[in-house]
Amino acid sequence: MIRVAALAGLLLNVPAPGVAVAETMRATGGLGVVVERASGSLVIVDRIAREAIGRVEGLGDLSHASVKFSPDERYAYVFGRDGGLTKVDLLEEAVVAREMQSGNAIGGAISDDGSLVAVANYEPGGVRVFDADTLEMRADIPTAAKVVGLVDMPGNRFVFSLWDAGEIWIADFSGGAEPQITVLADVGANPYDALITEDGRYYIAGLFGEDGLVLVDLWEEEPRARRILDGYGRGEEPLPVYKMPHLEGWAEAGGRFALPAVGRHEVLWLDSQSFEEAGRTKTHGQPVFAVARPDGRQVWVNFAPPGNDTIEVVDTVSGEVIETLVPGPGVLHMEFAPRGREVWMSVRDENRVEIYDTRSFEKLGEIAAESPSGIFFTARAHRMGL
Repeated sequence: MIRVAALAGLLLNVPAPGVAVAETMRATGGLGVVVERASGSLVIVDRIAREAIGRVEGLGDLSHASVKFSPDERYAYVFGRDGGLTKVDLLEEAVVAREMQSGNAIGGAISDDGSLVAVANYEPGGVRVFDADTLEMRADIPTAAKVVGLVDMPGNRFVFSLWDAGEIWIADFSGGAEPQITVLADVGANPYDALITEDGRYYIAGLFGEDGLVLVDLWEEEPRARRILDGYGRGEEPLPVYKMPHLEGWAEAGGRFALPAVGRHEVLWLDSQSFEEAGRTKTHGQPVFAVARPDGRQVWVNFAPPGNDTIEVVDTVSGEVIETLVPGPGVLHMEFAPRGREVWMSVRDENRVEIYDTRSFEKLGEIAAESPSGIFFTARAHRMGL
């Protein structure tokens, strides 16, 4: 009798004849969000249909916002510049929970098992770690310094850099709620952002106060920091920096990393085995993002003002610019479809997102959005460091 009753309950949830399943359920694999920085909102998009399907408001200051996704791709965790951490249900198009956890934050990460969400803070500094379900705080890691470059590592661990102190910290939560902390001191002046390779082995932080980068091999029994690309701009007068460049784990292509040079009109190529310089590409302006297409065949580059209306596409093999696009003023962010067939880019100053085919460079469509900046697809839920 129990089995019959359970079966009857299941049958009650089956759509009636003639009712499309799509009217009662939606998959999450094709979803994403666009950050509307001026209005403190998210536009929920269907990247397969190339259309906006919803909007969530009341998310605070999103002027430097980033987004992470739960492993099931249903929930987006939004890290606001005002210190707000917001959990958004993409299917219900609603805020599930929100915590004002600091006065000024700069991004965050989600653990590899999806249970913990960590936030990097400028004010008061440090990292705060929250339960992914409830947003209840699980740990507070004070650093007495601004935290940048926070990424997830395998095994419920996080690694991050301290801007003021010139240090890299590893917080290991594999043993429970009380993390084991490893501190690497004197790594260089003013680490400003970082990437982790997709295998979780190498953490690379850019240095704003010095001419070079710092590398940590996280597979070592006792990780240590070593300098790479030391003095890459030596002998040349540095240019003023109009917008800080960003490093991400998506920049590896064809056995090399494509890294935006600080205050220079160049993309630097770094051999992913020897970590020695492997070339340079002259660019239209100061690069902000250098983003590899998922197959690694191209790198797409956007720029700081005053040249931020332009995108350059660099061929990975030759290192040459093969295409130049001018979508409009304020091109802030690019996001590839998971297999790289198309790329979406925000054109902030003209209130739209443009979509391009990555082989023909044909414009495929556009979506209206208020001062759009970051674009994030749910496929990121399955990639380390993103």
